[in-house]
Amino acid sequence: MRIKGKNFDGEGGEEEEQKLVVGYALTLKKKKSFLQPEFERLAWKKGILFVAIDVNLPLSDQGPFDIILHKLLGKEWSDIVEDYRQTHPEVTVIDPPYAIQQLHNRQSMLQDVVDLNLSDFHGRVGVPKQMVIMKDPLSIPDEVAKAGLKLPLVAKPLVVDGSAKSHELFLACDWSSLSELEPPLVLQEFVNHDGILFKIYIVGDAIKVVRRFSLANVNKCQRAKVPGIFPFPRVSSAAASADDADLDPRIAELPPKPLLERLSKELRHRLGLRLFNIDMIREHGTRDIFYVIDINYFPGYGKMPDYEVIFTDFLLTFKKK
Repeated sequence: MRIKGKNFDGEGGEEEEQKLVVGYALTLKKKKSFLQPEFERLAWKKGILFVAIDVNLPLSDQGPFDIILHKLLGKEWSDIVEDYRQTHPEVTVIDPPYAIQQLHNRQSMLQDVVDLNLSDFHGRVGVPKQMVIMKDPLSIPDEVAKAGLKLPLVAKPLVVDGSAKSHELFLACDWSSLSELEPPLVLQEFVNHDGILFKIYIVGDAIKVVRRFSLANVNKCQRAKVPGIFPFPRVSSAAASADDADLDPRIAELPPKPLLERLSKELRHRLGLRLFNIDMIREHGTRDIFYVIDINYFPGYGKMPDYEVIFTDFLLTFKKK
């Protein structure tokens, strides 16, 4: 798209320049956290223009766009974007709705990690043992016992729909408390990980890892003395950062770079996505045994160090020469 040359403050120029036009459809909360002023200024200087998509107007009547970024929920929006992808193959849509949908369900979310063969590649990557409960909370203790899962268990809502409730996690420490949970949900064995979680941000080929504080280790004695269900602390905020904390080097050590590169490459291919983050933990007492416990689409990149530069470089890879 050619527009009159302007700086970010709106002062006019005489020459026209080619801008990479990125149409975005985001919630107000996501727009505020993602399109921060510093990011928009840098993008403008690099030749990128962000344009808001009006969801109340036909998408084909807007633009023209070079790229579409979106994170809105609902079948109606997904159908609109999918139809647009088919009728406007010259526009890069990040990412396909059908691919994103897999991460809205915690039953399917981690399946591609399960299918990977990363058992001996600078470390081992797996998924905690888990099961899905669709209904009848009173049967949960028996179902868990039959499946062979061990306490404590992390209870997660099955559907990830962007609501605060879908991110409410609980730790169940005794059998009787399991029947107090609300299906549909996923029950995942809690793996002691020394209170540190690694958030691995993926932006195309780029990888950025940050540490977050998580739940402390739980031993058998504690489980015996503390029955019940307890809310899991949120670890997404920057305030939970453990990057500057004085930690034991064995705990603070990041997962090996070759392992992360292989994992992210495989998941990008299998998921068909370019923008996501992986929540990973290291098993207590080990150096090279890791578990993926969650994958999130289009996460809070505003909390990722240097996201402005990383994301700008990513968008520029789609600029037509």
